Amino acid sequence: MYFPFFVVLWVSWLNIFFFYEIVMIGEIIAIGDELTSGSVLNTTSYFAASHLFGAGHEILAMTTIGDDPELIGRTLQRALQRAEFVIVTGGLGPTTDDLTNAAVSSALSRPATFYPEIFKKIQADGKNMPTGPQVSLEKLAWLPEGAHALHTEAKMAGYFLVQDGKPIFFLPGVPQEMKALLLDTVITRLAVWEGDEVRQVRQKVYKVLGLSESEINRKLIHLEGRDPRVRIGYYPVFPEVHVSLTVTGVSSQEAKAVLQKYDGQVTPLLGDCCYGSGADTLESVVGGLLSERGQTVGVAESCTGGLIGHTLTRVSGSSSYFIGGVVAYSDALKERLLGVSREIILRCGAVSAETARGMAEGMRRVTAVDYGLAVTGIAGPGGGTEDKPVGTVYFGLANPDKTQTFLFHFSGDRWQVQALASQTALDLLRRHLLGLDNGCRTV
Repeated sequence: MYFPFFVVLWVSWLNIFFFYEIVMIGEIIAIGDELTSGSVLNTTSYFAASHLFGAGHEILAMTTIGDDPELIGRTLQRALQRAEFVIVTGGLGPTTDDLTNAAVSSALSRPATFYPEIFKKIQADGKNMPTGPQVSLEKLAWLPEGAHALHTEAKMAGYFLVQDGKPIFFLPGVPQEMKALLLDTVITRLAVWEGDEVRQVRQKVYKVLGLSESEINRKLIHLEGRDPRVRIGYYPVFPEVHVSLTVTGVSSQEAKAVLQKYDGQVTPLLGDCCYGSGADTLESVVGGLLSERGQTVGVAESCTGGLIGHTLTRVSGSSSYFIGGVVAYSDALKERLLGVSREIILRCGAVSAETARGMAEGMRRVTAVDYGLAVTGIAGPGGGTEDKPVGTVYFGLANPDKTQTFLFHFSGDRWQVQALASQTALDLLRRHLLGLDNGCRTV
């Protein structure tokens, strides 16, 4: 199976021009002395702009300013004069140098208001918050008058308010937190914005691996435009594609009913390539399946250099099913640690189905795991041949009953090939655990 990454990106831009129209015009303001001093790279504005544009919005300007209350106020007022919505990141924390909320209260004549329900949530999650003499958790609950929490269950700062009919979204400056709120809530609300009215919104995000954005679009396009309360979005998050189903209703019951109706149509159309939704990750899904069965896995890696093992151990509790791994980059280690025959390597090559088989079986033999998962390939940019070009990757999956080998051809640079190989290895294991067709060519 081929994963034409650059083609996927190109089709992605085509989808934007052919299937989207400019919905709203916005502006992004990033706040923080660490940004203006150059000590921290401003990645949040780039991330926000790219995903907002992908959702059909036009970004008029991106501004980076320091923690100066007067400057924050002037910049926000200027943005409101020329944009239909504003994204503000940074300065929402509990320390004394977090000045955004106070600056906004002053600039928009919205007195700071204490929100007890937000403070209760902060107290409940206080163990995850920073502590110290300059930290006041109560400060997080003092917001400009008229503020609405972006996500009532999220363990992070973030709110929005409406000024002269225009939404302003305030997101944390921590990149990981900001990205989560932008994707989960901001894009959702902008997709259905209707002025001052705050409608009930429900969303489900599907995680898809093995289908390009254009392929997914072809599967779902007949569902688009049927109901003005429904919007489907496509967001490449390499090497996956995330599909958002966003619905609105005048009541929570209506929104829930519409979401259930369309979810019942989207889920079967995405099929086996959809491995999960919401907060699911491929590694958490695979880990959950292994845990349910009381089974274990060990990995033998060559071209991925330990990436599969690293990915598996990002899940808390993975030690119950992930026994460990071997990064056998050289032929000598493949022989010595995994017992791969030198004759096989000389005859078939280190990048071959036979070597992948030997690595997977060797991993099972030396660790006594239920599943031995192996990968060997050519990540590039050099090392490819006419018979085995860059991107050629073989996988081995051994269990007590049999060993299967698989061949994939990936496109992209070295990092992209490694990322695709790592995710594909986990997906092959997922499919096997669920009894699904492997979706690729068996060799």
